[in-house]
Amino acid sequence: MITFNVPCHYTVRFSTIQQSNNSQNVYITSSFNAKSVEITQSRKSRRTVLISTVLFPITFFTSSAPSHGLVTEFYDLPHSGGVKALDLRLGDGTTPVDGDQVAIHYYGRLAAKQGWRFDSTYDHKDSTGESIPFTFILGSNNSVISGIESTVRSMRVGGIRRVIIPPSQGYQNTNQEPIPPNFFDRQRLFTTIFNPTRLANGEGSTLRTLIFDIELVNVKH
Repeated sequence: MITFNVPCHYTVRFSTIQQSNNSQNVYITSSFNAKSVEITQSRKSRRTVLISTVLFPITFFTSSAPSHGLVTEFYDLPHSGGVKALDLRLGDGTTPVDGDQVAIHYYGRLAAKQGWRFDSTYDHKDSTGESIPFTFILGSNNSVISGIESTVRSMRVGGIRRVIIPPSQGYQNTNQEPIPPNFFDRQRLFTTIFNPTRLANGEGSTLRTLIFDIELVNVKH
């Protein structure tokens, strides 16, 4: 059993998500303020679980009916290079394939910088005040960080998934998307995750770990 702490002190609130699946109702609320997140890994099961009472005190109120595929713990996302995923809402639409244009909304945060939220598509507004999703072509030659592509590949439209993206699946250079539109946010993001001094001190696993909440909005073949 391996346990370690990642510094994280921030407060985030999301609207309540309600999922109704015939005989099952799942209500998810999120409001947290934590100084650290405890991650425990079992060598036997090779499963990593974030203790929900520390970083993500998400309260699940469920009936005794089967979950119908909704997993309430972080799990290893298959073929993702180490991405940990937690499905907050299961979609019922199309699953994308390489070559599709996908549209997502996201909250992007760092495990470092006290969980600083460096970008959110919900803050990107058009002339009518509507939030503008981030769109990209799935499998588009590494123009988007691998962790996001791996996350979206197994989602259905309408689904919401929280993922912890390790450095190897995150930003490898300053040209990869999604990139915060604000210059100062971009500068702060990249000077943090590519800080040569702190990387040389062995802090790369913390500095470059990303936390994204991703909603798959639309898929176009």
